[in-house]
Amino acid sequence: MAKMRTIFLRGLMTLLPIAVTIYILYTGVVIFEDILGGLIRSLLPEHTYIPGLGFAFTILLIFLFGLLLNNLISQTLLQKLEEGLKSIPLIKAVYSPLQDLINLFSNNKGMRSVVLVKWQEDGPYTVGLITRETFDEFPSLQNEGLVAVFIPFSYALGGQTLLFKKKNLQPIDIPVEKALQLSITAWVKGEQSDPASLNKRGSSK
Repeated sequence: MAKMRTIFLRGLMTLLPIAVTIYILYTGVVIFEDILGGLIRSLLPEHTYIPGLGFAFTILLIFLFGLLLNNLISQTLLQKLEEGLKSIPLIKAVYSPLQDLINLFSNNKGMRSVVLVKWQEDGPYTVGLITRETFDEFPSLQNEGLVAVFIPFSYALGGQTLLFKKKNLQPIDIPVEKALQLSITAWVKGEQSDPASLNKRGSSK
């Protein structure tokens, strides 16, 4: 019975990440397909649309847009467009936070370093990511010696940002990507999550 349970757990732990990954990729393809698929259908003759054209054109459009951004003139035009968008109150309220969020997670540009947050003298401790160390526009916060620390939620896309005094933070030598991975998965990264180790343990019983 114990061996059957071990075999089942090994299969589940191997299959589940694959299934979730495939589902996420499939959902992404469907979303991209819907972005331009309807427009392309309306332009092409009836029954000539090939499934996947919307996805292909969306990827091509993103690539061409990125290519344009390498041009100095295009960058200047984009900056002027962004300034125009940010001058409209309603659009600014949506566009600016989205842009900041994307910049935060794009190559972790907003994540400066990994720290261990000490809540009390003897713990508990939390691993966080410093996102801001200066508050020049807020003198009261600057005088307190505070830094902004992003603390990811486990098994969820999100987190919370708290302000801590530097004396309560201890830098730790972990890459930002690794710290995010461990925090999101509740630090479940050990022997029990390794299918090979499960097989060995099952065989020894």
